[in-house]
Amino acid sequence: MDGSGPGGRITKEDVENYSGETGSETKQKTKLPDFSKWGPVSREDMNNIRKVTARSLSEAWQTVPHVTQFDEADITKLEEFRKKNQDKIEKAGGKLTVTSLVLKIVGLALQKFPQFNASVDMDNQQIIYKHYFNVGIAVDTEQGLLVPVVRDVNKKSLADLSAELSDLAKKARSKELSLDQMQGGNFTISNLGGIGGTGFTPIVYSPQVAILGVSRSKYQQVLVGDEFEKRMVIPLSLSYDHRVIDGADGARFLRWICDIIEDPYAILF
Repeated sequence: MDGSGPGGRITKEDVENYSGETGSETKQKTKLPDFSKWGPVSREDMNNIRKVTARSLSEAWQTVPHVTQFDEADITKLEEFRKKNQDKIEKAGGKLTVTSLVLKIVGLALQKFPQFNASVDMDNQQIIYKHYFNVGIAVDTEQGLLVPVVRDVNKKSLADLSAELSDLAKKARSKELSLDQMQGGNFTISNLGGIGGTGFTPIVYSPQVAILGVSRSKYQQVLVGDEFEKRMVIPLSLSYDHRVIDGADGARFLRWICDIIEDPYAILF
């Protein structure tokens, strides 16, 4: 469903209506002190996107038993591939980025590890396995965090994924995303590498059961065979719902992703 504004744009009413569907109101349980007793303060109303984000993530944090695991991948070969093929992808209308490469890899990982492409139905004591592969990509915008969804990742080429990612990110930043383009995700990728940081613990977007965090890559001395070499290493963090995913499965899933990043020619290209 598109937004009700001109050209399918999302209006204030759309966001308020959607927020009513995402969960109950988040109430302040502890009364705040009068901060002005200690110095000047100012107040600013949350914008509508921030309200939706606050409600949905508060609900997710309260209902999902989170576990976060960390790993690192040698991204040297993947970066070589990216630089070698970026002109080809640009001619096809996209931009070859670490995010688009990780998106392709995650699409393969979700097929191999179906419990990460699932949701929990506690009312019926069931796990819902989805046989389609839609992945959300967190996008930082002036209005706040938006998560457009790339549908049927498993059916699309790297060029197609790169082009679609570029288009969705542009729409997110220009306020042109429809509601439908932000719904139906089974898994989310959040890449903060362009900003910085050595790691973080992303919150699962319920009713999804897992989210992959990507931080900034950096050069390290890595033991290759019997010699240390200068290699580019990227930190990854995987948060998941412990009701569905055990720690060993989380470790296997994240390590599988790292293995493909480190030797992408074995499976991707």
